[in-house]
Amino acid sequence: MEVILLERVAKLGQMGETVKVRDGFARNFLLPTGKALRANAANKTRFENERAQLEARNLERKSEAQAVAEQLDGKSFIMVRSAGETGQLYGSVAARDIADAIGAEGFTIGRNQVDLNQPIKSIGLHEVTLHLHSEVEVKVSINVARSVEEAERQSKGESLTSADAIYGVDEDALRPEDFFNPEAEFDGDDEE
Repeated sequence: MEVILLERVAKLGQMGETVKVRDGFARNFLLPTGKALRANAANKTRFENERAQLEARNLERKSEAQAVAEQLDGKSFIMVRSAGETGQLYGSVAARDIADAIGAEGFTIGRNQVDLNQPIKSIGLHEVTLHLHSEVEVKVSINVARSVEEAERQSKGESLTSADAIYGVDEDALRPEDFFNPEAEFDGDDEE
């Protein structure tokens, strides 16, 4: 099916271009969301008559997106999740969770604007790209941690994926060989 694009669509074309797309993509996405019109004579004349209004609306949306992008650029968002000692999350952080965390800070972001190839499944700092407009992208940092204190430590550059880093415990002191060695030092209760 041939459609006329009413705005820039990634990997498809610019506003005003007539492109050929699969029928399902046009019927299920482009036409219902108002991103395109069917390419027939009536719609071509309608588009030419409304072109100035569409360009003005697109420019307005782009400027709004750039204003939000300036506020979000380089910003870090903390997400507290339960995880094991190796840093593996018991659940995952999906695009919806990221959109909700950014929304809690007062920004309006939809989950479809979060570019996340796969859910985040480990603690640490993760870079995420947000598509605020078809021509405006911004990168934010998602700090996934077990607690707010750990998030602050991670933001300073610490890696919290071992018992020593998390609790300040020397893992070598916890080896079972020393537990059964009668000559090893014992710091437990002395009964006399």
